[in-house]
Amino acid sequence: MHVRFRRVYLLGLFLACWSLATPVSATEWLQFRGINGSGRAQGARQFPADIGPNSSVIWRVAVPAGHSSPVVTERRIFLTGVRDGQLLTFALDRSKGRPAWEAEAPHEKLEEIHSIGSYAQSTPASDGDMVVSFFGSAGLFAYDNNGIPLWKVPMGPFNNDFGAASSPIIAGDFVILNQDHDTGSFLAAFDKRTGKQVWRTDRSEFPRNFSTPVLWDNGGRTQIVIAGTLRVIGYELATGNEAWTVSGLSRTVCATPVVGLDGNLYVAGWSAGGEAGDRIRVDAFESIIGQVDKDNDGMISEDELDGGAIKQRFSQVDRDNDNKLSREEYEFFRGLFDKSQNVVLAIRPGAAGDASESHVIWRQEKQVPFCASPLWENDHLFVVRDGGIFASIDARSGKIVKQGRLPATDEYYSSPVTGDKKIYLLNEKGKLTVVSAQGAWQVLASADFNDPVYATPALVDGRIYLRTEHWLYCFGN
Repeated sequence: MHVRFRRVYLLGLFLACWSLATPVSATEWLQFRGINGSGRAQGARQFPADIGPNSSVIWRVAVPAGHSSPVVTERRIFLTGVRDGQLLTFALDRSKGRPAWEAEAPHEKLEEIHSIGSYAQSTPASDGDMVVSFFGSAGLFAYDNNGIPLWKVPMGPFNNDFGAASSPIIAGDFVILNQDHDTGSFLAAFDKRTGKQVWRTDRSEFPRNFSTPVLWDNGGRTQIVIAGTLRVIGYELATGNEAWTVSGLSRTVCATPVVGLDGNLYVAGWSAGGEAGDRIRVDAFESIIGQVDKDNDGMISEDELDGGAIKQRFSQVDRDNDNKLSREEYEFFRGLFDKSQNVVLAIRPGAAGDASESHVIWRQEKQVPFCASPLWENDHLFVVRDGGIFASIDARSGKIVKQGRLPATDEYYSSPVTGDKKIYLLNEKGKLTVVSAQGAWQVLASADFNDPVYATPALVDGRIYLRTEHWLYCFGN
């Protein structure tokens, strides 16, 4: 066992170094937000600012409904979607957008999802030769470039009535998947050639989160970084062992961390009640049980609550789904409210153990995004909040350089991306804003697609691949 473990460890370490050191093609966008989730286009190609339903369009094709973002290889574009209850992975020809193939992921029944969610929320991942799709409780599915099934890993059902949204990534020969749900949370690595599980790490302390993992060169060691309930953690790629942590985060995290070209890690977490001046406080179980426990069973049912933060989130607090809140369940969630902190923070490399004090460069409690992930570009961190509040933060000091409201308000589930000194932002209603990628940013263009947008665009080789609820667009000069 010792020899086998050592071989696995050394192999993983080699793959870790290989995955970050290998030159990355400017002609591919292989996972959620492209290269290591950065949201940054590679190379020096120009991207148009004036894009819209009738501007700079090279082609447009109808696609099955879904929220996953486009993944672009040299020949293919991969997406997932839902059609008549079928969970589909489909490929398009990159040059013309013509359908190449589609494959259905078998499932027994569709899981519960949020009222604005989709059964195709997670973005696929590719290494250029294969693609891996994840459909929540249906599991992981791998195909070659021609749509031939390679393997599948059934999963679930997950205990989460919002559904699953975190996306898989490929690191060397590993498919990395993190799933945080009300119970049974885990981080796992699978052999991308066979689908066999290489290691699995328990994350049962973390209820539902939706952040996608990123890789970070932490002082010469490639580690998996996951932002989740109350803390962000770095895990060893080869083994899944926890290497470091920074505490002081929100109780739920949707945004994916980003690694800047300065080598630092940037993390954002926002949830309701975590604002410094607008916190959610909940009375202790012992102080209310005598008042609300009408059937005297020592527990709290949903109809015994008149309202408030606990009733509003009853399905999350009731982690064992018995329609009753035990003292343990209630106090666990009350503790999350007490400790939750909405924050953007910067972490420098070299973190080990508890690095909450030693390696945090700065913390910024204003302009914290909810679902839209932060974007690093030109020594600034760019963030967009619901309502269309856009801000640039000096990545070196954490000070806000400029903030203002974009022409497109409403909620933001799509994350900002950048290329050619431009930043592209889309709100839920399908309204686009293009701004300059500088601290003193300016609005360059806007457009309205008149179709909901939850996916994040892919910027590749001078082309912008943008998915709305029903269409996939390709834009270019």
